[in-house]
Amino acid sequence: MRTILITGANRGIGFGLTEHYLKTGANVIATYRDEASSEPLIDLTQHYENLHIRPLDVTDYTAVKRLANEFEQLDLLINNAGYYGPKGVAFGNVDVQEWRKVLEVNTIAPLKLVEAFYPALEKSNEKRIAILSSKVGSMTENTSGGGYLYRSSKAGINSVIKSLHNDLNPQGFTVLALHPGWVKTRMGGANALIDVNESVNGLVNIIEHASKEQSGGFFNYDGQEIAW
Repeated sequence: MRTILITGANRGIGFGLTEHYLKTGANVIATYRDEASSEPLIDLTQHYENLHIRPLDVTDYTAVKRLANEFEQLDLLINNAGYYGPKGVAFGNVDVQEWRKVLEVNTIAPLKLVEAFYPALEKSNEKRIAILSSKVGSMTENTSGGGYLYRSSKAGINSVIKSLHNDLNPQGFTVLALHPGWVKTRMGGANALIDVNESVNGLVNIIEHASKEQSGGFFNYDGQEIAW
């Protein structure tokens, strides 16, 4: 049985990915930060014996290491947890404390999770890491400016992913940067273009079929490669 860890699994894309992989029979460890907003995930434990939920703040690196120590082997790590920060932040109005928080969650924490779970991933034949990025982190795609906090955090994680690929691909790892699309979630809002199911189906298709040669790539949920 495959063992899969999904962070930020209490709602939106993370919840959708959790449901998908549970239905395949995989052993899923799903993390959530706040129990009050995680009722649907907690309810799922009544229906799936292969679901194991854990409270986790991904920026609490002691807790991350403690969770990693529970694993003998991990086949797939999906870094989904993210934080947008305050919306509508324009030039001249940047909150530095919020910027640090966005960078911590979106850029630093995913690397620390990979470091913590590396020993368990190394024992797998899959050695697969998928990190949720965003097209707004693409330098090529940035034609409108603004979005300083979130854009910079996703540009940063793209750089981290490329370095992880260079370091780990020779050991047989596949490391992917994935854009889920503009999805109708709490973060994406009601005007978003696609629903969670469409995003999840596309993401899973990439995660499951990406070759080691595609490792280090930046992909849209529909499989199209995104320019850095």
